[in-house]
Amino acid sequence: MTLRIGLIGAGGMGRAHVERIENELAGARVVAIADINLDGAKAVAEPLGAKAYGSGAELIADPDVDAVVIATFGKVHAPDLLACIEAGKYVLCEKPMTTTAEDGLAILEAEQRVGKKLVTVGFMRRFDAGYQEMRKALESGEFGYATLVHCRHRNPSVPENYTTRNMIDDTAIHEIDICRYLLGEEIVKVRVDAPRATSKRFPHLQDPLVLVATTESGVLIDDEVNVNIQFGYSIECELVMEAGTIRLGDQEKTVIRDGHGNRNAICGSHIDRFHAAFNQEFQQWIRAVERDEHTGSSAWDGYAATCVVDAGLESLENGGREVEVSMIAKPAFYA
Repeated sequence: MTLRIGLIGAGGMGRAHVERIENELAGARVVAIADINLDGAKAVAEPLGAKAYGSGAELIADPDVDAVVIATFGKVHAPDLLACIEAGKYVLCEKPMTTTAEDGLAILEAEQRVGKKLVTVGFMRRFDAGYQEMRKALESGEFGYATLVHCRHRNPSVPENYTTRNMIDDTAIHEIDICRYLLGEEIVKVRVDAPRATSKRFPHLQDPLVLVATTESGVLIDDEVNVNIQFGYSIECELVMEAGTIRLGDQEKTVIRDGHGNRNAICGSHIDRFHAAFNQEFQQWIRAVERDEHTGSSAWDGYAATCVVDAGLESLENGGREVEVSMIAKPAFYA
């Protein structure tokens, strides 16, 4: 069986997903592309012999589309997610699942009504080999329990339309989810600190920020979000336990040694840094859909991450005061 995938969103992320599905992964092909810019959808669809649509609703309704990938902006995800659930189609949605907790609740309620988990949220770091090793080290019990997690999320630069809000809801959301994944528990309190701003930013942007979070058991998480660091895309994480630590490596493939010292290449973006993780995520999802099974992060994970984001944004807007995370009790459906 070849899974017939429809992609909503013909931008850079969507095109990267088309490339991996068509040329790197097994068991699927892209049969339809939708974008509000119909010409953009046609430009991606035509070389594939795929259909082009001007809306996600049209694509989801197509009987020739077995499953859907959503790669549009977070604020427009909810209607297409709800349509996928109503159509009974599995969907892999890029993060954030939604940009409001209310929309997230609507997704949870829709899945529970149909009695089936259909939504996978694109938190690809869960499939990164380094993070998986960190989780195994904690679960082994060899080093005791976790006490701290230190994170750094550094981008070389961001476009002018990127906002301070995006530092939390589009960037730090990755650390929010991966820390929930590593620790196996929810984040209950958040504050956001604003250090001295870098001169490399656009004037409207407060950069860097530091998000400080506390989990149910009292593990403290700090996340430096620094999106104009200039030198490259650098993702760092160290998990501190009672009797040992484990941290991500620098992803070097080779090291040059000369009169200037030892050095290795630095990734330029999330697409190259997490290329293998994206492929693992998509391949697992394709195989699971073939078996009529859910895999990866759930709609609950998308909702929980958005609730933490909401608390972080409230803290940012109120001078960095600590804010408790507000969310519903986890339904048994997602246990």
